[in-house]
Amino acid sequence: MNSAAPLLDEGIRGTAATDHAAARKSFSPLESAPTGKLLLSADGLTKSYGSFQALRGISFDMREGEIISVLGPSGCGKSTLLQLVAGLAQPDGGKLALDSKVIASPSVMLAPEKRGVNMVFQDYALWPHMNVFDNVSYGLRQGKLRKADIKERVNELLTMLHLDGLEHRLPPQLSGGQQQRVAIARALATRPRLMLLDEPLSNLDMRLRVEMRSEMAYLFKRLGISVFHVTHDPEEAYAMADRIMILRDGRVDQLGTPQEVHSRPASRWAASLLGAYNGLKGAAVRTGDGTGWAASIGQARFRGLLPLDFDNERGDRELILMFRPEDVKLAADARMADGDNCLDAAIVHCAFEGGRWRALAETAERQRFYMVLADAIRPGTMVSVKLDPAHAFIYPFEK
Repeated sequence: MNSAAPLLDEGIRGTAATDHAAARKSFSPLESAPTGKLLLSADGLTKSYGSFQALRGISFDMREGEIISVLGPSGCGKSTLLQLVAGLAQPDGGKLALDSKVIASPSVMLAPEKRGVNMVFQDYALWPHMNVFDNVSYGLRQGKLRKADIKERVNELLTMLHLDGLEHRLPPQLSGGQQQRVAIARALATRPRLMLLDEPLSNLDMRLRVEMRSEMAYLFKRLGISVFHVTHDPEEAYAMADRIMILRDGRVDQLGTPQEVHSRPASRWAASLLGAYNGLKGAAVRTGDGTGWAASIGQARFRGLLPLDFDNERGDRELILMFRPEDVKLAADARMADGDNCLDAAIVHCAFEGGRWRALAETAERQRFYMVLADAIRPGTMVSVKLDPAHAFIYPFEK
């Protein structure tokens, strides 16, 4: 099954061969998604709460040892999907299977404790009256393991997660990062088939978030743990996932490796979510050789990536050009400024962001966009900017 939105294709067939080759090279993912045994599969999952439809036909497959990050803003359905996998909610339609056995459907609901799935909650949900050792060993004690085996496994996990010497502390005596690692250790202790992470880094400060997402990804890969991870932070998803599932209004907008979704966002909405939030409206015009389409913005013409299913029989159709601020380059000389994918604009604001400058620019048509610069530019200065076709995403304009 393929629930992803259509991939994008190059709308630059009329460009020089070097541009075309460079664009294709930039869209080759560095890694492929795991190809192990099928672990989890969803087929047409739907879920409503009254008149609100949270999930609208979610389908995907997940392999053993894979980390999937479900990415999207509040209200997109990611928490509802996580609850269905965890067994905390039952779908209205479709089915969910673990190890090829249906665990959830409108007529089947396997209890959470029988799924072999553990969850790390956003607030960690540690027992406040239990010390670190007792929190981590809780599931093992419920399974009635021998005390010696429990002690050995807990100590192994505490060492692995850099919690040595904290065995007797209570959760309120720990930092946020330490509490998170205790929650992970507790979830790992019973050796689950699948680990669920519900916004696990949202309560940490920026420095700890950056550190912990790398540590978590390394740990899960080292242990071969399969992880279903929910987040609203694209950087967190990039750092941890083998594949990213982008949800939009209860549907899968795109599913692919971090490299694929970054280089080929399947929709205008996905492009904006993944950092390409600059949007310039233009008219659809034919490329030089008449084989493709470009976006005409004032006197400038931009070639880039178009959706595979793009069909434009009307020459007056409006398009929108999406791009990331860091992909905009200043044209160094008149030769570089000549030709397609170059635009004149005025700097209206420039702010220092620690090691770089973020400038707000405005076109002659009063459309504004951001760019990231190495040096400051005085407001009022006219500049010419260049955008590589491989970093230009062109979509039909929809209000």
